[in-house]
Amino acid sequence: MKWPQILSPGAIAVTLALGTLWAGVCAMQWVSPVFLPSPGATWSALLAGIAKGELAQLTAGTVERMVYGWALASLAGIALGALIGTSAALRAWLAPTFELMRPLPASAIVPVAITFIGLSPAMVLIVITFGAVWPVLLATVHGFASIEPRLHEVGRVLRLSRAAFIFKIGLPNALPDALAGMRLSLTIALILAIVGEMLASQQGLGTSILQAARSFRAADLFAGVALLGLIGLVSNALLSMAEHRVLRWKQPR
Repeated sequence: MKWPQILSPGAIAVTLALGTLWAGVCAMQWVSPVFLPSPGATWSALLAGIAKGELAQLTAGTVERMVYGWALASLAGIALGALIGTSAALRAWLAPTFELMRPLPASAIVPVAITFIGLSPAMVLIVITFGAVWPVLLATVHGFASIEPRLHEVGRVLRLSRAAFIFKIGLPNALPDALAGMRLSLTIALILAIVGEMLASQQGLGTSILQAARSFRAADLFAGVALLGLIGLVSNALLSMAEHRVLRWKQPR
């Protein structure tokens, strides 16, 4: 998703239509303002939080956890995916493990992580990394496993070592799959950062949203949710632009 797509007339029209519907529901009082604030009240709460500096600090904490967890997951996923993807034996041995671990929700390991690590920033980072690594790992394995067989023959003719084959031939061919996995991984990292903050009481938007919900501050709650949506939108757009630039050589001229 590129910025022109996000700012296209159609996208803006849909956003305005949803905002108008939201404002209409609030004006007709179909839902109590205690549970559904108006767009104006949400906007005012967002501006007030930014003016006080609270939201900026909370957002920075959430984004930092998301980026660190996503970066670790991406590095681990690409490294392991390259090793596994270039070995048919490893793929055969690890396939049952992948099928067992892939559908496992990351939230399921939270109690285990709390038991061994405790309620700490390290626990949140480990949960984020665990949940976000799978899209990158599986996509990278698929990218390396689907390399054209003739390229393997080229590597053997040139007497390339396994490491040289991975970096010079394998990685450029598997990069589109790996980047697609990284985009999905980024969304998962944001979700798990919020969940981890709520469970471990770490300073961030997750804790702020939870506290607003418990105290029935609907405007602050919706302001936090809107800010999370903006973070996801901007981060996905930036990664999409980076992907477009990195893979420029694959685009038809």
